[in-house]
Amino acid sequence: LKKAPPASPRPLARSAAPRRSVAAMAPKDKKAAAEETSKGGSKKAAKVAKAVKGSVARKQRKVRTNVHFFRPKTLIKKRDPKYPRRSVESRERMDKYRIIQCPVTTESAMKKIEEINTLVFLVDIKATKLNIKEAVRQMYDVKCAKVNTLIRPDGKKKAYVHLTQDYDALDVANRI
Repeated sequence: LKKAPPASPRPLARSAAPRRSVAAMAPKDKKAAAEETSKGGSKKAAKVAKAVKGSVARKQRKVRTNVHFFRPKTLIKKRDPKYPRRSVESRERMDKYRIIQCPVTTESAMKKIEEINTLVFLVDIKATKLNIKEAVRQMYDVKCAKVNTLIRPDGKKKAYVHLTQDYDALDVANRI
């Protein structure tokens, strides 16, 4: 009885490629080799012929006539919010009571009321002529023909509200 040689402490490194049998590597006979290459060769030949027949054109480079480059236009989608960004609607801060602060009652203002059918008010600095016109219409139920404004040296805005012929400024001033 012979003893088996002792196993080495570390295993031998194996190559990743599987071992092939010697029969697979044996040379083929000429006839079989010719048949195999003719099958694959006809496909290759067809592919090459197709490439030769169709002209291979290089991509034409665009000629730029302008030195400025503009980004290409891409798809811009309309906003489609999934929830409101504000939980409560904001209220209008410029209401009629903030626009018209007080009437002016100086002698020159009284003269305008009597002679040219015009009311004089101190108004908010941010109020526009249209805002003033609308506020006067809502508060005093009169129709304005025209509104002139100026900013006084003390920084307050003064509005001259010309009323239409249908309304008398003196009657409105007495109501105020």
